Amino acid sequence: MEQVKVTVKKLREGARLPARGSEEAAGADLYACLEEEVAIAPGETVLIPTGLSMALPRGTVGLIYARSGLALREGLAPANKVGVVDSDYRGEVMVALHNHSGEKRIVTHGERVAQLVIAPYLAGVFEEGDLTDTARGAGGFGSTGKR
Repeated sequence: MEQVKVTVKKLREGARLPARGSEEAAGADLYACLEEEVAIAPGETVLIPTGLSMALPRGTVGLIYARSGLALREGLAPANKVGVVDSDYRGEVMVALHNHSGEKRIVTHGERVAQLVIAPYLAGVFEEGDLTDTARGAGGFGSTGKR
C-alpha cells in the first residue's frame, strides 16, 4: 500500500484530522466540526463543516464517500453520492449530508460523517473528432445485460 503525505490545516478549534479505522482501510473518517448540534429533517441536505482544509498531492483527488454504518443505520449519506476535493482546492472541506430516512437526524460535534479516499486520476484532454465503432455502439442504461 502506497502512502502519500497530505498537509492538513485546522481552521478552527475542535477540528480533528482524518483518521483511518484500520491499517488497511482505504478511507479516512471525516469528523463534524460544529459549535452546536445540527438537525437534518427527512429529505433535507445540510453542509457539515469539518474545520479542515488540505493540500492533496498533485495528480490525486479526494473522494468523499458515505460511511456505510451511518448510511445504513441513520440514513445519512453525501447528497452528491461522491464529493470531490481537487488537489488545488484550499477551502474548508465540507460534507453535503442528506437525510434519506423518514425521521429527523441529529449530527453532533466530533461525529464521523463521511470518509475520504485519496486516488490518482487521469486528466482528459478533450478534442472534437470522429469516434470508432464498437460492438456496443450507443446502447446504454442497462443495454448490455439484455439478449
